[in-house]
Amino acid sequence: MTLEAQRERILSGRMYNDLTDELVQARQRAVLLTTEYNDSFGQPQEQREAILRRLLRAVGRECHFEPMFRCEFGFNVSVGDHFYANFDCVMLDGGGITIGDHVLFGPRVGIYTSNHAVDAAERAAGGCYAKPVTIGDHVWIGGGVTINQGVAIGDNTIIGSGSVVTRSIPSGVIAVGSPARVLREITDADKTGYRP
Repeated sequence: MTLEAQRERILSGRMYNDLTDELVQARQRAVLLTTEYNDSFGQPQEQREAILRRLLRAVGRECHFEPMFRCEFGFNVSVGDHFYANFDCVMLDGGGITIGDHVLFGPRVGIYTSNHAVDAAERAAGGCYAKPVTIGDHVWIGGGVTINQGVAIGDNTIIGSGSVVTRSIPSGVIAVGSPARVLREITDADKTGYRP
């Protein structure tokens, strides 16, 4: 089976063999490109974004990952404009990761779209399945947040540091905890009057 056929199978949500030569090689390619990107720290933004464009499915304007960024494949990650990820971001992107515009990640944010089979024999044989993660526009993900497969986070939402997101979170709220739950809505009372 070709890499493209395997990619389509993974994105379909069906069980797939995570140990095929093609997927192992795709992960090796991602390690090499993320290493190249991390090593380019301090170089011009255009040069760094060119590396990301070789790695990721889509890269918006002014996209920046602090070192050490890692992803599983890269070819299932789409990032919008004005994206910033603080240190040690990890994206296991088998199921697809879509990130909107003006999104901020704190340090050590992890997004995990793939999961291993529950049955031990299937797991040992490479059985996995994946579900997508979608993050809207103007979202802030706090430090140390884990986002599990199959969730969507709505526009203008904040996920508090250390949270574990196991189900979708609506727009315009602050969610915290493990598992993450909506704490409250974001309202006009949250405005401070700050203007740059």
